[in-house]
This record gives sequence, C-alpha cells and structure tokens, in this order.
Amino acid sequence: MKTIITLLFLSLFALPAMATEEIANVENISKIASLVRWSGVFFSLFVIAGTWILLKFINSMVESFGSQFVQYRMLLQKLQSFMQFFIYMTTGVVVFMMSFRINDQILALIGGTLAVSVGFALKDLAASFIAGITVMVDRPFQVGDRVTFEGNYGDIITIGLRSVRMRTLNDDIITIPNNKFLNEVVVSGNYGALDMQVVIPFYVSMDEDITLARDLIQEAASSSRYIHLPKPVTVLVKQTMADNYLAIQLTCKAYVVDTAYEKLFETDITLRVMKEFRKHGIKPPKIAVNAG
Repeated sequence: MKTIITLLFLSLFALPAMATEEIANVENISKIASLVRWSGVFFSLFVIAGTWILLKFINSMVESFGSQFVQYRMLLQKLQSFMQFFIYMTTGVVVFMMSFRINDQILALIGGTLAVSVGFALKDLAASFIAGITVMVDRPFQVGDRVTFEGNYGDIITIGLRSVRMRTLNDDIITIPNNKFLNEVVVSGNYGALDMQVVIPFYVSMDEDITLARDLIQEAASSSRYIHLPKPVTVLVKQTMADNYLAIQLTCKAYVVDTAYEKLFETDITLRVMKEFRKHGIKPPKIAVNAG
C-alpha cells in the first residue's frame, strides 16, 4: 500500500516538478546561447593566438636587448611587466565584446553568476589580484631584484596579476601567489640596482697574523674582475667559537658589479684568498680532538 501511495505522489507532484525544472534549464541554456555571437567567438580565437605571439615576441626582444645593453636591463624588464598587464586587460575586454551581444539581460546574467557561483570559486584569485596591485604600488621588490622569500633565493622575473615568478640560482622557476607577500618578510639584496653587496666569511687560526690576513682579503676583493669599485670593500674581524675551538672570522663585504655574477664573484675572491693564505702560510683553525 505504501509503495502505491509513493508512486502516486511521484506521478502527481515530483515528476512534473522535475520536468518543469528541466524545461527551465533548457530555456536558460537557450537564452545564454542566443546572447553568444558565435562568429565573434571564432575570431576571438585569432585574437588570443595573436596576443600569445605578441607576448612571446616582447619577451624575446626584452631578453635580447637586455643581454646586449646590460645597463638598461632592469628598465626593460619593468616596462615588460606593465605591458603584459595592459595587454592582458585589453585582450580580455576585446574578446568579451566580440563574443557576446551586450544588453541588460546579459549584464544581469553575468552579474548574478559572478556574485553567486564564480565569487566563491575565485576568492583566492581575487585576493591574489588585489595583492598584486598592492605589490605593484607598494613595491617591496622590483622585477630583476635578487630576493630571499620563505627560504627561496633568486631573481624576480615576473610580477603578474595572480603571482610572482622567481628564478633561483639553480635555474628553477618558483611561482608564488601574490597574497603570500602581504604577511611574509621579503629581503631584497639590490632593490632596483644592478650592483649588490656580497658577504664572504673566512676563518683562520687564533695565532695567525690577523692584520696580514685582512689585508690579503681586501686586496683579493679589490682586484676581482667582478668588483663594483665605486662602493667600498670592507673586511670585518671578530673572534668566534665553533664547537670546541676558537677561531678568527674575517668577513669580506664587497659589491658585485651585476647580481648575475654574484656566485662567480664569490668564487673568484675565495680562490684568490686561499691562494694567498697558502703562499703566506696562514692556516685555518685547528679542531681540537678529545682523547678517549
């Protein structure tokens, strides 16, 4: 008896309601389809393809001119970032205008869809978008800067609407959402300049000629091919303890002419200093070995 009543209920109420809902969905789909300008959609594919080719061309031009005219590399990278932002926004508007017939109905439809459905799905993207604008205005770093962020160290190559891309010294590309930069500390080594300070520590034994060691480090850094001479070379001396032995730490602070040569600069100075230390008999700290 219960089964018969259930079937009667479905036939009288549930099934007609489901049919009505399906008809409404079909009508909504047909309304949306009537607002689409299909010829515009077809030509929009060419616009998107042309935009992609244009962005690739701009990227190759910036890389080419940046390698030939190093002094303008930072400026070219900044201009590239702003051009990409303008191209993305312009392409989006053009594709939308070509693909839809703009009227009150479609504006209401798009507004409702964005408010209800897309709003929740794109909340993180919206947060990154707003954070990207904040990064561009506040400028905690710039394209071309060598920065440290959450243990990652490398060059900022792109500041986009959603994320920032960093190339590490291992040539890895790291993509970081823009909203990460609102609450985390970012350390910029050069902040828009080509030159950057490089810190190189050296350790010698307590009974060595510290003054001679300092002068040798100073000379080695000053004569490097990668040195940026307009800025000073400084060697700081302090006594330090490592494990169970004392040592003298000499810290060389010098400026490399271009951040791209940071590790070559560090290697060049280290090799020069080690050679001079061996030549003058300056020995590294001795580790005390506990008997038994």
